[in-house]
Amino acid sequence: MGRKERREREEKRENYATKRSSEKRKNMMIAIGVFAVIAVIVGYSVWVFMNMTTNAPGAPEGAGTLGSEHSHAAMLVKIFGDTFDFSLPAYQIKTSWIHFEGGDGTTVHKHATGVKLGFLFNSMKLQVDDKCLIFQDGRQFCTNEDYSLRFFINDQEVNDVAGYEPMDQDRILIVYGSETPEEIQELLKQVDTQAIIER
Repeated sequence: MGRKERREREEKRENYATKRSSEKRKNMMIAIGVFAVIAVIVGYSVWVFMNMTTNAPGAPEGAGTLGSEHSHAAMLVKIFGDTFDFSLPAYQIKTSWIHFEGGDGTTVHKHATGVKLGFLFNSMKLQVDDKCLIFQDGRQFCTNEDYSLRFFINDQEVNDVAGYEPMDQDRILIVYGSETPEEIQELLKQVDTQAIIER
């Protein structure tokens, strides 16, 4: 093998090595660029989330930031004398803002200021106003000449609960039926002694 051939072979090897090195460097720079863009997007997303205010997706109207409060209230709903069971999976943690949780259907957990009971009911696909309690299957329990939908907060009767913001340790009673004053007093005692489960 002559010198000329050897030199050509060495030059080819050097060119090949230079080309490979250049390609590796180019691919490395592209990968670094992609990771940098991803890091910027993730960092910005985290910053936006940490500084979220009431315009957060799914936020109730007038609510503070998620985590601005952590309070608990007892709730008892009686329909024709039967206790409505919010411990069923269909009524557990439907929103982070206000919910029932942990298989418990008696303690309302609120995680932001300004969140109203109407938002809780709507999150569970229930509707409540001053006259009716309406279920997702269409059943309606509305005040009429025979039966009444009544609301009590901390032993005081109120006209409506949808617009009420529950406070820590509140006792909320919702009754549909034709209870006597004595029966209402018994139900108020029941909600007053109901355990509030704080998590």
